[in-house]
Amino acid sequence: MNLTAKLVDIGVNFRSKQLTGLATEIIERAKDANVGAILATGTSLESSRSELALAHQHPGYLFSTAGVHPHSADGWNVAIREGLLTILADPACVAVGETGLDYNRNFSTPANQRRAFAAQLEMAVVIGKPLFLHCRDAFDDFQAMVRDAVAAGAHGVVHCFTGSQDEAVVFVELGLDIGVTGCVANLSRGQALREAVKSIPLERMHLETDAPYLGPKNAKRRRPYNEPANLVWVARAVAELRGIDELVVVQACTRNSVRLFGLSTQAG
Repeated sequence: MNLTAKLVDIGVNFRSKQLTGLATEIIERAKDANVGAILATGTSLESSRSELALAHQHPGYLFSTAGVHPHSADGWNVAIREGLLTILADPACVAVGETGLDYNRNFSTPANQRRAFAAQLEMAVVIGKPLFLHCRDAFDDFQAMVRDAVAAGAHGVVHCFTGSQDEAVVFVELGLDIGVTGCVANLSRGQALREAVKSIPLERMHLETDAPYLGPKNAKRRRPYNEPANLVWVARAVAELRGIDELVVVQACTRNSVRLFGLSTQAG
């Protein structure tokens, strides 16, 4: 099944409580909804292992990432680094992360977040796989650290972007791509993203659900959790904001995801 006119969901948290035990039916509904490939997000060593195992159960359709989320950065150590490198050596694992900085709630100290982030940035440079990045209320430190990594050869996507138009411009100028979620359909809390989406170059944009979170409010029918089958509503909201055809958005974003993550052009 060629991905050309199909959607790619670059971020799904199958390890979340809401999606536990539902992977098979979620993937079947995703296929029925024109989703041609999915990336399962690793946020810890344990979840990175389980998401890779899930990807192996759905070869050519499901891929994974491996990293330590900033919320868990306090536990970063050499053993975790070595474990992640083992996972990242697998071709089905296509990105380093979810990694970054989150100063909103500081579940890990900012210093430990920066330590874990710096280590994962270095890993991405060394192994050559793209970064799956998280930034919340930490723009200044984040962009400074990423800038150095990009100069050293790193590349990647700022996942679940919710920042300002000016922040999006900085990320794009750095050479990073931008991930857009269902927040783009939220008329109250998504205004910053809705403005940013109008000017983010299509050739640098990706679509994602961040399931089970951030369900698109323009979806006609929704379960208690978000899922990849809802990704079309993200594409539709982007198309409406930009005044272009939905298929143009889908094709551009899919090309970007295939390029960045080195996905196979065959998924079924």
